[in-house]
Amino acid sequence: MEIGEGDVLLVVDVQNDFCPGGSLAVPDGDAVVPVINRLMTRFDDVVLTQDWHPPGHSSFASSHPGKAPLALIEADYGPQVLWPDHCVQGTDGAAFHGDLDVARAQLVVRKGFRAHIDSYSAFKENDQKTSTGLAGCLRERGARRVFACGLATDFCVKWSALDARAAGFEVVLIEAASRGIDLDGSLAAARAELAAAGVALIDDLPA
Repeated sequence: MEIGEGDVLLVVDVQNDFCPGGSLAVPDGDAVVPVINRLMTRFDDVVLTQDWHPPGHSSFASSHPGKAPLALIEADYGPQVLWPDHCVQGTDGAAFHGDLDVARAQLVVRKGFRAHIDSYSAFKENDQKTSTGLAGCLRERGARRVFACGLATDFCVKWSALDARAAGFEVVLIEAASRGIDLDGSLAAARAELAAAGVALIDDLPA
């Protein structure tokens, strides 16, 4: 698969709290870092996303007395999983993994900073209405195809890929550079949903 003009690498949430030792660690999450660093050298355009929650965010279980992490509530915008506190603004947990080559990125999109709405996708908040502005930015930069990777495959990477597809981009998800949480079969369900939406799933880009 040739990479060239119009191709963008979208690296989702490779942050300390989503890596081993973090408050919401994705199994084997740090294994994506060397793969992503290698992939970055293939792309002229690299975008990073960064989960960036204020303290007491509405998606935190600690904000709902009596609710445990991974409980499901009904928010104003629909079902919402309650998470352990994670990626709180300015904390070490919210920082990018120390080995990630952030110098290669031209743009960082912060998401989840509104206190009362969660944001899995790089393109839209969880109400599926509030835009991050990323789609317009990519169009102005001449992007046509988005290669998505990062953490976690079945949540933020999935939603970013689906929203990129809905915005009219060709989308490829690179599985070697992604890891999933896999709650009750969510990883298999995510792969099926992505394929149905026209997202191409590949293991890796050839060297």
